[in-house]
Parts: sequence; C-alpha cells; structure tokens
Amino acid sequence: MAQRHILAVDDDPTMRELIADYLTNHGFRVTTASGGVDMARIIAEDPVDLVVLDLQLAGEDGLQLVNELRTGSDLPIIVITGHWRDEVDRVVGLELGADDYLTKPFSLRELLARVRAVLRRAEVERAVPPADGGGGTRYRFAGWELNLRTRRLTSPTGTSVGLTVGEFNLLAAFLRSPQQVLSREQLLAATRLHDEEVFDRSIDVQILRLRRKLEIDPSVPELIKTERGVGYVFAAPVQVV
Repeated sequence: MAQRHILAVDDDPTMRELIADYLTNHGFRVTTASGGVDMARIIAEDPVDLVVLDLQLAGEDGLQLVNELRTGSDLPIIVITGHWRDEVDRVVGLELGADDYLTKPFSLRELLARVRAVLRRAEVERAVPPADGGGGTRYRFAGWELNLRTRRLTSPTGTSVGLTVGEFNLLAAFLRSPQQVLSREQLLAATRLHDEEVFDRSIDVQILRLRRKLEIDPSVPELIKTERGVGYVFAAPVQVV
C-alpha cells in the first residue's frame, strides 16, 4: 500500500490534519481538500487512488459529490457520516456508489483498516483479466440474462449492464442457489474477496449496488431480499440455459 495517494475531503481542518498525519505515518501519500472545488482540482491534477469524503460539508451536499465522483469514475470512495442514527445519508451514499462508510466518532485505526480493505478489493478487480467470448453457462431470471463465460449481464431491454468483479461473483452465487437463504459468510466466500480486513458490511455494500442495477425500486427489492438476522435470498426463479 506504500505511496498510494489518498484524498481526504473534510471542512474541519483539525480532522483533515489528523487523517493526513495518521495515514502518512502508515505509508500513504495524503492530500487534503476542504470541499468539492478543491477535490475536483486535485483529482484533475494528480491521480488519486481513494477518496475519504465527509458527507457533512458546510454549504455543500456531500451526497451530490459522491454522485459526481461515481458518475465520472470508478475511484474508490469511503464516506464519513455523522452520528450512527444518520442512516439515510449512509444508505444513500452506498447506493450512489460509495465503497464503504464510517460513522463519527471513529478510530483512526479503523479508518486505516477500511482504507486498506477497499484498496485491496479495487486492486483485485483491476487484476482480473477480461473474459473471452464464446458460449458457456447462462442464467435467466425476470427477463435478465447473465452469461458466466463472457461475464455479461443483459437487461430485459437488451442493454448490457456493467458489473464489478465483486458484483459479478455475488450475483453468480445467488443464481447458483436461487430461493435459498445465503448467510453473509457464504456470500463473502463466494465473492473471493474475504480476508482479515474485509468486514461483513462489504457484502451489504455490494448488495446495495447490485440492487441499484437490477431492481425497479432498490428500496423495495423484489429480486434480492433481506432475511433479517440471517442473510439474503434471491427470490426469483432462475433458468439455466
């Protein structure tokens, strides 16, 4: 992880300094920004590997900044929210494409662990070679089709929908075991991204992002349903062709 470039965006100069000093002491190169304008300028001038973004910026909409970042790139994002009860911002941030989150107050040690975990997942996704063409097992569900050979997901309208490596592996795991409750541990294993620094909530993040691509209304999912206290279930019938 040495010399990975982290951009910390926070309007509190004390917090910016704390994050920068701690991550710098653990081998990262850290740049700080007080808001969206500085953030955009830094990203344009100097390649960034990950953004740590406080959603509660004075006079700015942090969620809008997440949306702008995700629309323009696949740059990993960790969002920082206020009190743990600020569930709406946290969930919306993840649905917009943030990779992980922390709630205040948080320990710098946990921030470091999550930075490393998110960077590792991004590295794994970039390292996977593109799949070649040809036939192979295909799964059909609710008008959708996933081709395991080409790693291509096609919507009911015929549009190709892009998937990250984690999203593809997660969807494939669901389609291999439709209408069966799968625990977070099973899903972590299926994504092949499990290690000592990948937390259970990484699955929840992937679920939110996958729902955003598959569901008509991600807030009321019909395909990937939550079984509280147990895990998730892919509710639709699946046909193997």
